[in-house]
Amino acid sequence: MSKPKSDYVIQTVQNALRLLETFHDEVELGVSELSRRLGLHKNNVFRLLATLEQSGYIEQSDATDRYRLGPRCLELGRSFARGSRLLERARPLLEQLAVDLGESAHLAVMHDYQVVHLDGEQPRQLVLASSRIGRRLPVHSTALGKVLIGNADDAVRSDYDKSVVTRGLEASTESTITDRDKLFEHFRTVAVQGFALDLEECELGLRCAAAPVFDEQGRCVAALSVSGPAPRLSEDRLHREVIQALTASADLLSTQLGRS
Repeated sequence: MSKPKSDYVIQTVQNALRLLETFHDEVELGVSELSRRLGLHKNNVFRLLATLEQSGYIEQSDATDRYRLGPRCLELGRSFARGSRLLERARPLLEQLAVDLGESAHLAVMHDYQVVHLDGEQPRQLVLASSRIGRRLPVHSTALGKVLIGNADDAVRSDYDKSVVTRGLEASTESTITDRDKLFEHFRTVAVQGFALDLEECELGLRCAAAPVFDEQGRCVAALSVSGPAPRLSEDRLHREVIQALTASADLLSTQLGRS
């Protein structure tokens, strides 16, 4: 019987990756702050930074002496984009959604029970939802997250329940669903109806709709969304116009990924 892959994990490499991931929502960080967040001694953090800086994945600011991501991270991201069939097929659909609806369109996946925005397109509007490419957001308060977990396997939802929900869900606004029973009933509804809405649950003044994308094996591998200011995206417009265009694009992308 083969060993689980976790038995082969190299702790130093894992710590280096954790360090890089700390910069998801930060522009610059110092050694002391990184040490606190990672739970590592400052000497260990400095050695990791020196190694990553030598390879171009981290760079140090001359003005602040703090650290930030280096250009090699961007190169890797672009290499991923070039090699991703999902991103390649989704790009024209995102562009068309932004043009047709005049609102921001995004493509996202779920990683570690967070919504990760892989790509997006913005229309020519003076007031619009900001681009979220590269950002991570909670599952329970976003339309994208509801779609991704609602269409996942039962085992995935069970693990999400045990590892995330039982620790308590943060309310981003007064509309955020934090009650476990209501949330999982909502997930079931999302899976049946084929779309999800975020009515100012993640951010005040912002509304969003999302639809699932499936692969050739029928697995929900991603989701498409359309988001914009609440005054422009009324519930009536979401149901009358946005959901139809969004689900049609998600179905087309699913077909292009091999779903029959």
